[in-house]
Amino acid sequence: MANINASIHFLLLIFLSSTFLHLETVKLGSCNGVLNVSCTEIERKALVQFKQGLTDPSGRLSSWGCLDCCRWRGVVCSQRAPQVIKLKLRNRYARSPEADGEATGAFGDYYGAAHAFGGEISHSLLDLKYLRYLDLSMNYFGGLKIPKFIGSFKRLRYLSLSGASFGGTIPPHLGNLSSLLYLDLNSYSLESVENDLHWLSGLSSLRHLDLGNIDFSKAAAYWHRAVSSLSSLLELRLPGCGLSSLPDLPLPFGNVTSLSMLDLSNNGFSSSIPHWLFNFSSLAYLDLNSSNLQGSVPDGFGFLISLKYIDLSSNLFIGGHLPGNLGKLCNLRTLKLSFNSISGEITGFMDGLSECVNGSSLESLDSGFNDNLGGFLPDALGHLKNLKSLRLWSNSFVGSIPNSIGNLSSLKEFYISENQMNGIIPESVGQLSALVAVDLSENPWVGVITESHFSNLTNLTELAIKKVSPNVTLAFNVSSKWIPPFKLNYLELRTCQLGPKFPAWLRNQNQLKTLVLNNARISDTIPDWFWKLDLQVDLLDFANNQLSGRVPNSLKFQEQAIVDLSSNRFHGPFPHFSSKLNSLYLRDNSFSGPMPRDVGKTMPWLINFDVSWNSLKHPFIISFFKFLM
Repeated sequence: MANINASIHFLLLIFLSSTFLHLETVKLGSCNGVLNVSCTEIERKALVQFKQGLTDPSGRLSSWGCLDCCRWRGVVCSQRAPQVIKLKLRNRYARSPEADGEATGAFGDYYGAAHAFGGEISHSLLDLKYLRYLDLSMNYFGGLKIPKFIGSFKRLRYLSLSGASFGGTIPPHLGNLSSLLYLDLNSYSLESVENDLHWLSGLSSLRHLDLGNIDFSKAAAYWHRAVSSLSSLLELRLPGCGLSSLPDLPLPFGNVTSLSMLDLSNNGFSSSIPHWLFNFSSLAYLDLNSSNLQGSVPDGFGFLISLKYIDLSSNLFIGGHLPGNLGKLCNLRTLKLSFNSISGEITGFMDGLSECVNGSSLESLDSGFNDNLGGFLPDALGHLKNLKSLRLWSNSFVGSIPNSIGNLSSLKEFYISENQMNGIIPESVGQLSALVAVDLSENPWVGVITESHFSNLTNLTELAIKKVSPNVTLAFNVSSKWIPPFKLNYLELRTCQLGPKFPAWLRNQNQLKTLVLNNARISDTIPDWFWKLDLQVDLLDFANNQLSGRVPNSLKFQEQAIVDLSSNRFHGPFPHFSSKLNSLYLRDNSFSGPMPRDVGKTMPWLINFDVSWNSLKHPFIISFFKFLM
């Protein structure tokens, strides 16, 4: 009996061992080394058939082969039951052309093309009975029509086909998706035909609708009626849709009363900003840029206290003064007004924001290219503690920068070029420790720039100051031993008194890509340490100074670089420059000796070349233009 028990025990051990080995074998064939088969066989087969219809050039679906399809890349299953509920197959290697404001033409016009799915969309997806989320955006289906069967996913709540190059018209079958909350069809390859928006009325639960860049020019007269039945709608995006008219009705969207986002940019309305906008008290995001709007900015904006983002830029004919009650928008983070005809001052607006109980939320202000917008910059500017970007270029501001600017501890970029700022630049700008880029060019500045102006600018990488009036002086007065706290990659100082000595503080600026010291009143020899910095610049401009000495041979530059040493006192033989130069200007110096006849061979990329007014022998070339074949 003992022998029998021992034999049974031995056989049991063999059975358990073989079973264990079998399980290990199956385990090696599962996902991530774990045996956990949770999706149904029907769903697995449906996904395999779907994969077989696709082209997948980069192998993004390489995991679609193991037993558990819930572990496949882009597949999400319910935690309660083994059911596929999401397909997240967006090409995340691609940048969105809609986000960049660019049209997607032929395949390859955007990044991520090598990772894009193509091919056919299999009907087998209909076996995913519990699918709630389908994202095929930013792939490339080459003009394939949106499959009509997508309208059969009764449980679908999220559908994004944007930027995926589906062609033709939108199938009205999408109107059957009564549970849909989010729909994004943003595409340059879809179009509408007359009266084809009625399907929208079936999407009674919809909260987000993006039909951007679809040609709705044939439906331009009644597009708002198609939207009016979407009573749950919160976000509406119709940029670049060829719309030519805004409805002239008190409540053009009918039952839509709770919009928080409205984007009607890049259309051609040729009308004023509509007053029905101000019925949407929950509106937080408004984009009307490049829509051919005209007239003044209405006072009604001051009542939309939930607004965080306003873009009225590039309408050209929006004019008049800024209403003072814009200053009531304490939640406003971004205001874009550039490329319009706005006039007057911004004092009232900034004074209003400075009175916000919890402080202004404004992070970005761009009012550039409004020629008649100006006046003095108010002290209230210093109360905008959250401001990160201030763009006031090409306006008509005058006077000095207020001392209060030093309070803007979050400011990263400050552009006030092409104005009439005829005062001083205060030392308080040196307290802007977050500042990365500053452009003060094209202004008649006066006064002195000292080391204190840069004391805490440890993050500065771009600095541009160009004084426009030769009759007033803006001088730099820094010690020859000064070591700047920053490392610049862009430096432009034009028509300033930087000299007479060559600036010794450039010694530690070895990351420069652009260096312009044009007309900086420097009358000195360029020190050897400068030529040894091994700068890989794409623009070197020392023109219109009194620099002297020899220019060393074999200076290195970036591809297609521009070098301008004109109107100085350089002497010696013609220097041998990098073969990568695009333009070389040496006119009005004292270079002497033989002029190389093989310039075209030694600098094959050279297009612009000027050595006139030197003492070179056979200076037969004053300037020439060579077109690369």
